[in-house]
Amino acid sequence: MKSICVYCGSADEIHPDFKLAGLQMGRALAENGLRLIFGGGKTGIMGAVADGCLQAGGQVIGVIIESMNTPALAHMGLTRLEVTPTIHERKARMYALADGYIALPGGYGTFDELFETITWSQIGVHEKPIGMLNTRQYFEPLMTMILYAEKEGFIFPEHRKMLCMADTPQELLACMGTYQHPAKAVKRWLRQDQ
Repeated sequence: MKSICVYCGSADEIHPDFKLAGLQMGRALAENGLRLIFGGGKTGIMGAVADGCLQAGGQVIGVIIESMNTPALAHMGLTRLEVTPTIHERKARMYALADGYIALPGGYGTFDELFETITWSQIGVHEKPIGMLNTRQYFEPLMTMILYAEKEGFIFPEHRKMLCMADTPQELLACMGTYQHPAKAVKRWLRQDQ
C-alpha cells in the first residue's frame, strides 16, 4: 500500500477523543510512508487527519466538490487539493487514488463511502483492504448489525471478515497489511461458483 483513503466526519462539536484519533491516524500514515487521500476539508476529524499527516511530514491529497471549496471548509495547506464538480466524481477520484480505505467516526457521508467501498469489494470491483478505527467504540453498534445480517444469511462470513477493525492506528494498519481478499466468496456471491 502506498496511499490510504480516509473517510471520516467533518463535524466540529464532537468529543475531543475523536479529533485526537484523527491526528494520530494521520501521523501513523505519514510514519508508515503512506500518502493520505481524503475529502479535502479542514474541520472536524477530517481536518485533524490531514493536520496529523502533514505535521509528521506526510503527503496529503484532498478531493473536494466545488460547492465545498470555500475558505470556511477547504483545507488550504495540503500537498494537493483537487476539485470535482459532483460528489460522485469526488468519490470515484478518491477511490482511484487509494490502495486501501479507512473509516474513522462520522455520519451519513462516512457511512455511505464505507459501505460503497465494502460493496465494491464484495462484488470484486477491487481487492483493497478496508478498515475502521474504533475510537470510543464508535463502530461497535455497526458491527453488531453486520453480525446480525451474517446470522440471517445476508452477508457471507468471508465478506464480514473483509473488514479490519482496531482501537489504534498502528493495530489497524497492521491488520490491513495482512489482508487477503476473499476471491472465492466473490465468485459464490455472483453465482459463478456454486
